[in-house]
Amino acid sequence: MRWDDLFDDLEGQLEQGRSMEEGDLLAEEERLRLGRLTLRDRMAAIASFPPGVEDGVVRVVLHTGSIVSVRPRTFGRDWLAGDVVDDSRSPAQCILPVTGLASLLLTRRQVRQSLTPPASIASGRGITDRLSLAFVLRDLCRRRASLELSLPGATLHGTLDLVGRDHCDLALHECGTPRRESEVSSYRIVPITQIVFVRL
Repeated sequence: MRWDDLFDDLEGQLEQGRSMEEGDLLAEEERLRLGRLTLRDRMAAIASFPPGVEDGVVRVVLHTGSIVSVRPRTFGRDWLAGDVVDDSRSPAQCILPVTGLASLLLTRRQVRQSLTPPASIASGRGITDRLSLAFVLRDLCRRRASLELSLPGATLHGTLDLVGRDHCDLALHECGTPRRESEVSSYRIVPITQIVFVRL
């Protein structure tokens, strides 16, 4: 009878040691996963809230100091595209380089959602995830889209005339007017790394 108790006790200690070891292993795996998260991953997790849910809107502090509320729609390699919401101006679409972010203002629920494992996020990884900001700017140039570029020291209105590897040429003209040579006031060459926010 006492031997049975001894073996039961040893078996219980072994099982407890095994479960503690498994718990430590799971905790270490979770720490490693969290350590590999990027800002882009966390924003994509927040964007996975169903449409219409307020928590899917991210308040972004830009390097210019302004705060913009954005509902992210698409994520590229180093940028995101979305809708500007709660803006005093008319609704607009935007492109936000990840390097233009100073910080994110999140709710407690958004912080928890941002840590969601990628397997449970319907992020639709595909070709868009590999596209760079320069590629997107080239598309806007091809479409001759009138836009607003926010830079650290200025906000410029105009149309992209050319997009190189690390810079773009912007023909400056009045906001909302089409690009006509007679309407262009000047030209700027802007390093892509200086672009904080693009409003379409």
